[in-house]
Amino acid sequence: MDSKHNNFKILTFVTQFAISMLVPIFMCSFAGYYIDNYFGTQIWFVIFFFVGAIAGGRNVYLLAKKTYSNSGDS
Repeated sequence: MDSKHNNFKILTFVTQFAISMLVPIFMCSFAGYYIDNYFGTQIWFVIFFFVGAIAGGRNVYLLAKKTYSNSGDS
């Protein structure tokens, strides 16, 4: 039973990392897309995509840092 519990814990951890990275990228990309459509430009999508990637990377870093600091307490 312990092996199954560990597998689910790892799956949850990986899923949380993926969501923490992808949500900011998608949200910023959609915002950039709509701003580009509104103003008739083509640059805001790219800028907002990279802003989302940086924000997602920061989220993953903070999550890993929090998880690593909590794992030493166990």
